[in-house]
Amino acid sequence: MRRLASWLLDTGPVLVLAAIAGAGSFTHIRDTATDHGQTGWMSWAVAVCVDLTCVMAARERQRDKKTGRQRNGWVSWPTFVLAGGIILSLAANLHQAESTVWGWLTAATPAGAFLIAVSMLERRAAVPRPELSAPVLTVEPVPSSPPPAPALVPAVQDGQDSEPGPSPALVDYARRVADEHQAKHGKPITRDLLRARLGVSNQLASDLLRTLRTASEPA
Repeated sequence: MRRLASWLLDTGPVLVLAAIAGAGSFTHIRDTATDHGQTGWMSWAVAVCVDLTCVMAARERQRDKKTGRQRNGWVSWPTFVLAGGIILSLAANLHQAESTVWGWLTAATPAGAFLIAVSMLERRAAVPRPELSAPVLTVEPVPSSPPPAPALVPAVQDGQDSEPGPSPALVDYARRVADEHQAKHGKPITRDLLRARLGVSNQLASDLLRTLRTASEPA
């Protein structure tokens, strides 16, 4: 209820002004139409068309502002229609005036007040559009090179002069395979058999055999 009362106090005077001024302008336009042969309901229709055209054009202008529609040319179509309606309304009101300055001013007052009230209502209805902020694009950093795979052979520690050899786990597994072959066939395992059993390269199989033979030799 409080909001309704506040709205009436704020907008009510403008609506009353628009109603009274519209009625005065409507009467002048109707009388002008009657004087020029548009009698009966046709004079009322002419007056309604002129006044409502101004209202409709003002509403279209306000809608274009809300939607952000761009005009083509010097003026938009609603503005052109509004200008035409204002000219017709003022011309009809001035036609009913006396041929004096005060006669023209008093006759044009209803039409001017009606258009001012419509423009005030249009101005209040126009709400500024919030600006849309541009989306911020975040790009995840792409690594320049994939992480290194774990090596089969341990790296040489600082201060060591010897070349890197097979990992201890692989040496132990190769020793078990070699001992099993020795026990089963009675002779040492060859490089090709060790490579086939372990699924390693020829070089790594050779290094494993060399490591096993070095470990088996007496110190």
